[in-house]
Amino acid sequence: MYEEPYRWVEAVGNRRQYLDEQFKQGSPVVALTYDGGILITTVSKGTPKLYEIYDRLALGGMGHPTDLEKLRFNLLEMAHVEGFNRSPSDVTGARLIKNGIAPVIKQAFEEVYKAPFIVRILVAELGQKPEKDALLTINYDGTFEEITGHAVLAASTAIQAKMLAYLKEQQQGTLSLEQALNLALRAWAIGSMAQQQDEADQQAEAKPAAGGSGSSASAIPSSNALIEHVRGLAGERTIECAVLERQAPGSSKYRPLKQADLSRLLPVALQSVVAN
Repeated sequence: MYEEPYRWVEAVGNRRQYLDEQFKQGSPVVALTYDGGILITTVSKGTPKLYEIYDRLALGGMGHPTDLEKLRFNLLEMAHVEGFNRSPSDVTGARLIKNGIAPVIKQAFEEVYKAPFIVRILVAELGQKPEKDALLTINYDGTFEEITGHAVLAASTAIQAKMLAYLKEQQQGTLSLEQALNLALRAWAIGSMAQQQDEADQQAEAKPAAGGSGSSASAIPSSNALIEHVRGLAGERTIECAVLERQAPGSSKYRPLKQADLSRLLPVALQSVVAN
């Protein structure tokens, strides 16, 4: 009898280790505010990762596409029911997460005889005023965090911290959409390169030591090197961006950035990739 709590803790620990492994090949997601609203971006491998949830709400995710789609539909349904029964102004990211999907994700994670959700989710909420903008992230265990200014999803908490530190250092003052996209892609590249480095370090550890060690703690690459990293992957992936625009006409503020938008906003080094 006394072994049961220990077995549950051990099972949860094993489950956490398993889930962490599933995100190693995932694409980071970056969201940050700019002078006209909120930008969300990623570099996806084909399956869309950015979605509209409600008039002023957008979602970005990484993980298993089926799990992400299931939770997206749950959010859509909850948002529209809330908007119908109450009012559109009552549909907030915090309500949907705290009272909606966070408990569902937490329960699935802790019930060790059932499959967990292999997802990390970012929800962006456009406020009536810039100071009311909110960014919320949810982990696969149901824990969530509300942030302002910028937020990221990444393969591990260490990589996430590295990306957030870069954004905090670089996001000085109010950015234009062009500046925000440039910064978001550089932050994405930091996460992507860190994931590659972690994988290389693990492979090196599996081999006999050759007198050297991994360089996970290396300095942040230059802006040009970060953009070049994105360009190197853009041929086999898709630069996916969406905005919540405060001044957009109508009730829906969500707009995916199309090829024409990206050609105008992207750094010169990436414009040829989008044009093809």
